[in-house]
Amino acid sequence: MLAEKTCYRIEGMDCASCAMKIETAVRRVDGVADVAVSVTAGTMTVQHSGADLPLVERRVAGLGYGISPLATAAAAPSGHAHAHTHGPDCDHDHAHDHEHDHAAHAAPARAAGSVAAQPGAGGHDHAHLALDGPWWKSGKARLTLLCGAALASAYGLGHFFPRLDPWIFIAALLIGLVPIARRAVMAGLSGTPFSIETLMTIAAVGAVIIGASEEAAAVVFLFLVGELLEGVAAGRARSSIRALTALVPKTACLVEGGATREVPVESLRIGDVILVRPGERLPADGEVLDGAGTVNEAPVTGESAPVAKQAGDAVFAGTVNGEAALTLRATTAPSDNTIARVVRLVEEAQESKAPTERFIDRFARWYTPLVVVVAALVAVLPPLVFGAAWDEWIYKGLALLLIGCPCALVISTPAAIAAGLAVGARRGLLIKGGAVLEALRTINAVAFDKTGTLTEGKPAVTDLVAFTGDDAGLLARAAALEAGSTHPLASAILAQAAARGLAIPPVQAAVALGGEGVSGTVEGAALFLGSPKAAGARATLSADQEATIGALNAAGKTVAVLVADGRAQGLIALRDEPRADAQVGLDALKAEGIRTLMLTGDNERTAQAIGAALGIEVRAGLMPADKQRIVNELQREGLKVAKVGDGINDAPALAAATVGIAMGGGTDVALETADAAVLHGRVGDVAGMIALSRATMRNIHQNITLALGLKAVFVVTTLAGITGLWPAILADTGATVLVTANALRLLGRKG
Repeated sequence: MLAEKTCYRIEGMDCASCAMKIETAVRRVDGVADVAVSVTAGTMTVQHSGADLPLVERRVAGLGYGISPLATAAAAPSGHAHAHTHGPDCDHDHAHDHEHDHAAHAAPARAAGSVAAQPGAGGHDHAHLALDGPWWKSGKARLTLLCGAALASAYGLGHFFPRLDPWIFIAALLIGLVPIARRAVMAGLSGTPFSIETLMTIAAVGAVIIGASEEAAAVVFLFLVGELLEGVAAGRARSSIRALTALVPKTACLVEGGATREVPVESLRIGDVILVRPGERLPADGEVLDGAGTVNEAPVTGESAPVAKQAGDAVFAGTVNGEAALTLRATTAPSDNTIARVVRLVEEAQESKAPTERFIDRFARWYTPLVVVVAALVAVLPPLVFGAAWDEWIYKGLALLLIGCPCALVISTPAAIAAGLAVGARRGLLIKGGAVLEALRTINAVAFDKTGTLTEGKPAVTDLVAFTGDDAGLLARAAALEAGSTHPLASAILAQAAARGLAIPPVQAAVALGGEGVSGTVEGAALFLGSPKAAGARATLSADQEATIGALNAAGKTVAVLVADGRAQGLIALRDEPRADAQVGLDALKAEGIRTLMLTGDNERTAQAIGAALGIEVRAGLMPADKQRIVNELQREGLKVAKVGDGINDAPALAAATVGIAMGGGTDVALETADAAVLHGRVGDVAGMIALSRATMRNIHQNITLALGLKAVFVVTTLAGITGLWPAILADTGATVLVTANALRLLGRKG
């Protein structure tokens, strides 16, 4: 049997409880093999073989949620863990791995013929707050306001018709309770008998039976207010990521045949040439072809100062062009630009539950039925055993039902995880799920690759030593020989000459000499630029010159000697230099007591030179398997190891580490194998990622303490007769709102 994947947009999910109800209901449909619901993305992916999809949609709509089919996956053999999906917002596999699919990810419009929850039938449409405009225009807000108005009217009418007081409040109660009760019935039929709606319905009906209809109506209204606040908070967390997509403009100025025209951004292809005028947002990731100026990268990278850009520099979609027009060549498709990848990875991450979250989910499955049993015993045992008043103890039992609702507890972890992932993504820290976010706080050793991770990944000119003439003349002649070459060392020399604004003289008869260097005639002089050994065969090097070369080599630098007409003119030293923030980033880790190492395949001399400059432990001359072996050895010593790398040779070690972190400029293999990614290549972001993890876990512990602590206080006060139904519902919705608000504090986290 072939398995298919179908992706849906789900509207109105506020917390993990919503996701669990939907998962439980859909799993009970015949032919459904697996279900993955992402609260933050607002999506559901169903893996099925011949399932009744209209029934799936009706089940979800019956629970009070809007549902819109987005795409149907290509068929794949049943049980195949990597059936790929074709369609927007459904481009990732939901197996528990780190596969990263570069399929299209455009934010979809709602599909035609979507199944939406009907207020007329259900009375509660759970309108998706982040996507459907202001919260006060949602069906949830309308129901809450209607219920509040009915309650206020009931108080007014009760003064004029006191004998009808109970019936007036029952009428006001039904406006809010009927939709809640309907959802409770649907949830029960779909496999979730102990939902918050069930507890709410039992408590309200019980209160009416014992003559507390006024309190019952107020409790229903307060419950709806709490739900509305949860929805607003969930919408804010969701929109914090979705707002990133608004950074990319809708249109781009495409350059074709010397003319320009406006085109939709979605139509851009890799290689297209784009003109970006001053003050405009960049429509695509790309490389500058023409123009020089500054770009404000703060919306994407968090860099406060504008970054200078010139021909050959990389730029990101969503950043703001400065004072000069730039011509770019698009280097990624619109669905795979920097911002699209951020959004996609974070949405995928929501489906990976943290260990704490999984524990809370299991606990809640037993906790709610236990609360119902305890509430029933409180209601019946004192009257039966001790002859206590039935009304008093039924009232207390109903209050316990409301106090025992697990909403605040269940949302305590995913709310903080979602906020932590969102704030990380805004700073270019992509963390693939709650489990990874939780594991990061335990890291006590970080192993870095050298090239492209601790260093820039390309050589740069570090020293100019002129034996005759000056440094500028030495560099200009060397640049003349290297003109047109794409060799990394040649590129470094040409870049240095350009940075100094040197005029490069023309070269004649330039010849590349394999394994030695390059020769040619510049300004009438026969020049050679190459290794000290090859230069020594063409010119005599003095003892002092040899000593200088030796000192530069000892510092891990590559030395090129310029020879003119048989005489050594000077030396140019090059090295792949440490990133500007490498030292600060390593110091931040050491300040937290975290051990740092460099694992590199580079030669011992170069690695030790870089290691000494940065003050980091060095292991050099390593093959990919050696890096993996060292990570395993560190783990056997009891260390929790994060491996940071950017290349294919880092993939085995990234996979073996407690947490693998890919540098943003790295290869796709590194990004796919890693558990997290530092999108903008800042070494300091590794320490920032660990600090974010620790802050998130502190927030989770605060939330759990808050949720359980409030419940414990109100259980005692309820049994003592101090508080009743009103404070009980506040203990539930109040705790839920407080927990959510505490989690959202992470969104404002600086640094």
